[in-house]
Amino acid sequence: MNHPVVRFGVDRVVGAPALLPPAARIALVTNDAARLANDASRRARVALLDAGVPLVRLFSPEHGLSAVGDDGAPMRDGIDAATGLPVVSLYGDRFAPPDESLADLDLVLFDIPDVGARFYTYAWTLSHVLESCARTATPLAILDRPNPLGGLLEAAEGPLLDEAQCASFIGRWSIPVRHSLTLGEMARHWAATRVRQVQLSVIPCEGWRREWQWPALSLPWIPTSPAMPSFASALFYPGTCLFEGTNLSVGRGTDAPFQCVAAPWLDAGRVLSQLQLPPEWGVQLHADAATPAQGPYAGELCQAVRLEALAPARVRPVAVGLALMAAIIRVHPRKFAWAPYRTAANPGGSDHFARLVGVRTIAPRLLDTSAPVTSALVHEWTSTGNWASAVGDALLYA
Repeated sequence: MNHPVVRFGVDRVVGAPALLPPAARIALVTNDAARLANDASRRARVALLDAGVPLVRLFSPEHGLSAVGDDGAPMRDGIDAATGLPVVSLYGDRFAPPDESLADLDLVLFDIPDVGARFYTYAWTLSHVLESCARTATPLAILDRPNPLGGLLEAAEGPLLDEAQCASFIGRWSIPVRHSLTLGEMARHWAATRVRQVQLSVIPCEGWRREWQWPALSLPWIPTSPAMPSFASALFYPGTCLFEGTNLSVGRGTDAPFQCVAAPWLDAGRVLSQLQLPPEWGVQLHADAATPAQGPYAGELCQAVRLEALAPARVRPVAVGLALMAAIIRVHPRKFAWAPYRTAANPGGSDHFARLVGVRTIAPRLLDTSAPVTSALVHEWTSTGNWASAVGDALLYA
């Protein structure tokens, strides 16, 4: 199918800088994954400077400006070799721009590709930038990008985050695990409900429709972080990342991270014999082997359950992840365990599964092997409540 050419917000600004509010000194929150739609070899910050946008400072999220820093590792301030601009890290000693780094600015731009999952940290960097810009009365403009998982709100998956019990840097405010918004839309939603003082504008994409996932754009995938090398990894990430709160590997360091779960003790064949996924979830599971290079069992040959998308538009990754976890627990009740996951935002690594899934009611039920975890129960767990109506006024795309 031939689709119209999609232009990201940054492409539109590079072609017409006057789309931005007037400003003499501008900072950009970005990383190397932020490229132009019409030329994936061009980094957004370089293209903006070449177009005459007066950038004077860069801010970088988790994984650093290069987008290849280790998961959860603190990133340092520095100087960008490509532009000569100073880089202020927003992951490590701080998670929000210091007030003094905003004091001499007329505008902050935000341009970072997201993958559409609540616990991917770039959205929470955005939340801190929103708050800092509101506090310092610094205007903020989002250069929007498509959600690679698509934007159909009926495809969103909960649970909604329980802020009172599970708030952290991988989920500060109550949104679903798979939220089906662009970051421009998320910023509009938060500006209307959380950070009402912020002076926000959004430069939308042109030509993108909500039902289009990344492959429909016919654009190259630029890895958004070290373990996100493909659309397939991003597609399953909202479900398989839940296993990072357990003693199973998610295939970090293989050629297909987040497309499998693995452990030396895992009997993949028995797990598959216990698990019948509804065909409408669009996924087929296979017994496989994997040798992760990072994380649990690094360097060890493991049995694995591999996920294959038969119909990517139908895939419900959170439902699949929870159902698979339940099956593994029932086959291996004595070997499965929750595990810490240490990051700069959670140095002790405690309580990671609860922070990922966003509620405290699911873990005990998963561990209760006296009762089955049915597809109806998983459907209940992944409900998004009134999410579609709550975000309706923030939507930018048909």
